[in-house]
Amino acid sequence: MDSSTTLLLAAHGSRHPEGNDEIRRFAGEWQKRHPAWRIEVCFIEHAAVLLAEGLQRAARGARQVLVVPLILNAAGHVKMELPAAMDAARVAYPQVSFHCARHLGMGRQIFAVLQGQLARLMKSLAMPDPQTTGVILLGRGSSDAGANGELAKLTRWLFEDNEHELVDLAFTGVTWPRLETVVQRQVRLGMTQIAIVPVYLFNGVLIERIKAQVERLQKQYPQIAFAAGSYFGFDQGIFDLLDARVSGRELPSGALLECDGCKYRQAAEAEQLHDHSHTQTPTHLVGAGHAHAGEGHVHPHDHDDHQHVHI
Repeated sequence: MDSSTTLLLAAHGSRHPEGNDEIRRFAGEWQKRHPAWRIEVCFIEHAAVLLAEGLQRAARGARQVLVVPLILNAAGHVKMELPAAMDAARVAYPQVSFHCARHLGMGRQIFAVLQGQLARLMKSLAMPDPQTTGVILLGRGSSDAGANGELAKLTRWLFEDNEHELVDLAFTGVTWPRLETVVQRQVRLGMTQIAIVPVYLFNGVLIERIKAQVERLQKQYPQIAFAAGSYFGFDQGIFDLLDARVSGRELPSGALLECDGCKYRQAAEAEQLHDHSHTQTPTHLVGAGHAHAGEGHVHPHDHDDHQHVHI
């Protein structure tokens, strides 16, 4: 990494102070792996140092800034807020070149982390028969169908690479089904053990909510053996994935993210300039999804109805 480059680790941010503290500790651990790198940390919301200040700090004394989104799935924050903040930084600091690595994503590296989580949960259950052990992948949930679809993809991969009779997806908010509904279904279908694998990077309000839900479910179904994982941000696989995102990437002068320059995002932004009330959605965007060539994801850009679940 060139000494004139600053890496800006951009995390979501949490209302849970411990979650933000963990992200700072994570950045410290990543720094230990690469002591020559200059690494700054900022958050999209719920923290003292937000995107604008983080970009300002990263730009000091740098010729280029590489933003590294410490985010699993791309929804409104990654597709809209991060590009907008970087556009503003380019205007404010024209002497600095700003680029963005891809968010962590739901690829094979994250899948390997989840496989490790599932293996540990199975050991904690004394390695029961996978045919009677249900698996529930528990995601955050988004109003972005593409983000939810990425979790559905990982759920299918877990089914394909294991021998469990049931591998289902549940969400902690915004969309459905919720954890209680999926547990009820698996119990009805004869599962005697259930492994719950949360797809979360760090601690937060929703992690505490999941713990409470599992405790309640254990009381509701005393005949079922439950094993629930936790967040996995400090897993070695996450550090390795970040290394690959940074060191294996050329810094282009073109697109920022897979959605940067997308005609649907640009149309939505242009419409917002003419309609600040946000009371109407362009007719060509209502119910419409789009796929970027080569990216393999579909997402609607109906940001007027965008909902957030904050950890």
